[in-house]
Amino acid sequence: MKQGLPAWEGISGDAEAQLETFVTFLQSWNGRINLVGRADTATLWQRHVLDSAQLVPVLPPGSDPFIDLGTGAGFPGLVLAALTRRHAHLVESDQRKAAFLREAIGLLGVDATVHATRAESLRLPAARLITARALAPLPRLLSLAAPLLAPDGVCLFPKGANAVAELTAARQDWQMQVEHFESRTDPTGAILRLCEIRRAPPNR
Repeated sequence: MKQGLPAWEGISGDAEAQLETFVTFLQSWNGRINLVGRADTATLWQRHVLDSAQLVPVLPPGSDPFIDLGTGAGFPGLVLAALTRRHAHLVESDQRKAAFLREAIGLLGVDATVHATRAESLRLPAARLITARALAPLPRLLSLAAPLLAPDGVCLFPKGANAVAELTAARQDWQMQVEHFESRTDPTGAILRLCEIRRAPPNR
């Protein structure tokens, strides 16, 4: 069952200015490489920045580094790094997008490292938080995230209208505890917070 996201005061003035700078920078690069679909500033802010920022109130406590798989143009990983000051490992195999992310990190002064590799090849200490947005259906996403997740770790995955169907498919091969939050930016979307993730035993 879906539940509402916890109360959140939103983005502070300083962080908003920083993220507005990021959106402007993204638009300047978007003319050269396809980072996001063609969109004006208002659409970018709602569809990508706020959609990423709404994960903040359901992050696990602490200041541990986190891993963002398939970061693309920086969503949600770069936005979360800016808002929380946690170190972000941004995983993006597209070399041009990785170059953009490095430039954006320098511009914004956020604490992040870009890994220009596929998630399957990533070698990092296990993380207590893994995020991913619009990367893959949930069964595939769990296969990528599980080897990188600490035993007490949490995965946060924004999903669209197919969230329930993806959960049903994933439970064929995976066991997990699931919290299902309504998206504030997409009436059909949801945020899945998953923990205690493990392969299902064969022949259950």
